[in-house]
Amino acid sequence: MKDIKLSNGVVIPQLGFGTWQTPSGEVAVNAVKHALEAGYRHIDTAQMYRNEASVGEALVESGIPRNELFITTKLTNQVRGFDEVTEAVEASLENLKTDYIDLFLIHWPNPIKFRENWAEMNAEAWRALEAMVEAKKIRAIGISNFMPHHLEALLASAKIKPTVNQIFLAPGCLQEELVALCRKHDIAIEAYSPLGTGKIFEVELMNEIAAKYNKSVAQVAIRWSLQHDFIPLPKSVTPSRIEENFHVFDFELSDEDMAKIDALDGVVGDQTNPDTAGF
Repeated sequence: MKDIKLSNGVVIPQLGFGTWQTPSGEVAVNAVKHALEAGYRHIDTAQMYRNEASVGEALVESGIPRNELFITTKLTNQVRGFDEVTEAVEASLENLKTDYIDLFLIHWPNPIKFRENWAEMNAEAWRALEAMVEAKKIRAIGISNFMPHHLEALLASAKIKPTVNQIFLAPGCLQEELVALCRKHDIAIEAYSPLGTGKIFEVELMNEIAAKYNKSVAQVAIRWSLQHDFIPLPKSVTPSRIEENFHVFDFELSDEDMAKIDALDGVVGDQTNPDTAGF
């Protein structure tokens, strides 16, 4: 497992375990516990997923020392004010049963509730997150689904630069302009839905390359992300697939195969437009 050092010096395991669409309760608890047993130490959740408490329960039940875990969560779209964001962070700390969160992200840049003044409200939320960093309740702060204009607006007032932008990245959706801008500002790039919400399994080229390496399509897609220096967050609730998705460190895709995968276009859909999303 390779680690990535964020711009503020915090170290994040490059392969994370996602929990989007994982139901709270027994399903989420068991999935996270199995991921930890398989070797994952980086767990990603969000207030909007409504499974933080289950993730926290699994982390405690695992018995793994807190300092060996990396926990990410994200701010709900319903909250932006300084006091409200502070309260939301405290609620996540309680749900996750921890004294600190390793990485806290603003989940979406332009929620429908704040569409008329999104830049101002993001700046206010960011100010609250910066205060929580100073209070040592958060180790690193970042963003998710921020496109170039959202990022530039935030950078105009931020005292602490975002360390991460978590976006939709998978074979067929490279988001090259956004990735280049993030790298220009030394912002690490996390890839949610690195399997293209399942669409990647239908791509003939991916199946051909998987057969060549005697690996699954999922393993090839995750390996592609790793070799791009993304931080992929594959999600599953099936124990065998959770384990399979972690076994991606014993092979490497050739430059030729990386180029072939890079050339895929539109096979998994595109990033949801945060300026028109209805949430």
